[in-house]
Amino acid sequence: MSDRIYNVLFLCTGNSARSILAESILNKEGAGRFRAYSAGSQPKGAVNPFALRVLAALDYPTDGFRSKSWDEFAVPGAPEMDFVFTVCDSAAGEACPVWPGNPMTAHWGIEDPAAVEGSDIDRERAFSTAARYMKNRIDAFLNLPHASIDQLALQHHLKRIGSTEGATPAVLQQNAPAA
Repeated sequence: MSDRIYNVLFLCTGNSARSILAESILNKEGAGRFRAYSAGSQPKGAVNPFALRVLAALDYPTDGFRSKSWDEFAVPGAPEMDFVFTVCDSAAGEACPVWPGNPMTAHWGIEDPAAVEGSDIDRERAFSTAARYMKNRIDAFLNLPHASIDQLALQHHLKRIGSTEGATPAVLQQNAPAA
């Protein structure tokens, strides 16, 4: 087995919810094999407290997160990414920076739990659901034979992972078979 640690960047518009969930989950589940980061095209400036609450309840790390711009990862000296995943439809539609190293990309859109209105219970439930969908995608990603699979097959698997339960309509349309 390879000793290589793969860098993964999760992108969303605000970098306050879904991308934070993904960063925390992958850093714990993929420890020693993957190093996760998150960023946004238009960072909100603060991490959503429901994201941190749900991560804590699921025994995932909650320290050190901040809402930051994706520009931090497109400059000289930034960690070179092996994978870049968009987790919201609006970020997937934006012109991303050019990432050093030509990472593999895929869209893993999940509905925005921060957009849910209602009671704290309703909002926390939305974040718990988003975390579950993200964990399922990350588990599938972790089980791919990264070191031995060719890039075309890996790209196909990454797109399929984004189409699993909880995928946004934009993901499902993007990955629909051609007629």
